[in-house]
This record gives sequence, C-alpha cells and structure tokens, in this order.
Amino acid sequence: MPFEKLQKAPLNTWGRKHFAVLLDPDNLDEASCLHLLALSEASQVDYFFMGGSLVTSQNQASLIRLIKENSSIPVILFPSNSLHIDQQADGILLLSLISGRNPDFLIGQHILSAPVLKASQLQIFPTGYMLVDTGRQTTASYMSGTTPLPYDKPAIAACTAMAGEMLGLQYIYLDGGSGAQKPVSADMIAAVRAAVDVPVIVGGGINTTEKAQTALAAGADVLVVGNYIEKNPGFLAEVSEVVATYNKVALNAHR
Repeated sequence: MPFEKLQKAPLNTWGRKHFAVLLDPDNLDEASCLHLLALSEASQVDYFFMGGSLVTSQNQASLIRLIKENSSIPVILFPSNSLHIDQQADGILLLSLISGRNPDFLIGQHILSAPVLKASQLQIFPTGYMLVDTGRQTTASYMSGTTPLPYDKPAIAACTAMAGEMLGLQYIYLDGGSGAQKPVSADMIAAVRAAVDVPVIVGGGINTTEKAQTALAAGADVLVVGNYIEKNPGFLAEVSEVVATYNKVALNAHR
C-alpha cells in the first residue's frame, strides 16, 4: 500500500488511488505555499512531495516548517541529492535512478545519506526512479547525466521496473520530468503495472483531467502533479475530482 504509515486514514484493500502534489522550493514563497496548502486541504490531497532536480534557493526548510504548521498532509522529501535531507519532513523517497547508469544516483548519494537517514525519524521509501523521454531534455536527465527511457519502449520500462523490484525497491516512480511535453504513455504505465507488485507512482506532463484519468486507468497508484499547478492552481480541484470519482467507481465495483 502506498506510504501506509503516513496515511491520514487507513488504506483500503480494493486498491484506492492517491494524489500527490510536488512542491519545488525554487518556485514557491510563503504566500504561494499557503495558497496551495489551502487548496490542497480542500482538494483532499494525500501527500506533498517536496524537492526538485535543481534546488537553488535556501527556503526548503522554512517551507516544510510552514506546511507542518498549517496542514495535516504528510510531507515526503523528493531529493535530488544528499544535501536536501530535512528531518522536519515525515518521510523520504530514497530514489535510485534505475533508468540511468550513473553510479552516483544509483548508490553514491545513498551512501552519503545513510548515516543521516539512519539517525533520523524519517520514514524511508526505497524507490526505483525511472526517467522517461517525453519530448525534451529535463533538468533531471541533464543534472544526472543519464539517458531517459525511450518513450515508445514499454518493454524496456517493464524489465527495468521488474529488476528494481527484485533488488528490493518498494516503489516504482515513472517520471516524465518537469515541463514534460507529454505524459508517460498509458502503454508504459500498464506494462510496468503488470510487471511489478509494488506501488507505481506516475508524474510529469499531467496537465489535463483526461491525462490524469488515462494514467489512473493504466495502473498508476499515486498520481503526481507538479509545476502545472503553479500556473493553474485550480487544476488541483480538477485532479482531485478525477481521483475521487475513480475511487468511487472502483469501490462500487469491489462491493
């Protein structure tokens, strides 16, 4: 079950879908963060993912503190390197970039982080992170020096995810990256979902309700929306309605 110890309410066994909002500290100040918090609470967002591929500002810690003071939604770190660990958060996606071959992001940064994480109270979520080519080079692929998975090769993605699960990773994250021109394809999501038993997280390029619905129907367990809500905060409520409707239909079908 996705992040079960962090849930505001227990997860059900019929496969409830979840909604996460990715917050980039480089793109937020206190006022915009408070506005998103209010919208997220009203939209029943399940998690905040906090981080980015290139964090240049110094306000991540203050933003996490602001969230913890004003919201009950769990904060899960989405770090690009070991410098972005903050023990104020509830948990951390311990990302291993299994779509690439850069040892620093497969194990190097994890070695640097291990003593800090071991001593912290953060809940750790070992995650196979898979960048997908969605039409443009992303900050994540550039900064990591890795080649993303081919967009039209779902079999490669499925085998990569399968290997990650066999290595003990407990989550798979398919990401088109910030500013993706198109979302991860339904075929790829479905292939990965069929290949593994662990929760599948999907983000990048989801900027319409149709794309959100497609990702959920293909097998995404956690849907992540990021930079688009900075331009269109009202999209939060729209995605929330898609997730809620999907869950209602699934629950009725299960009964």
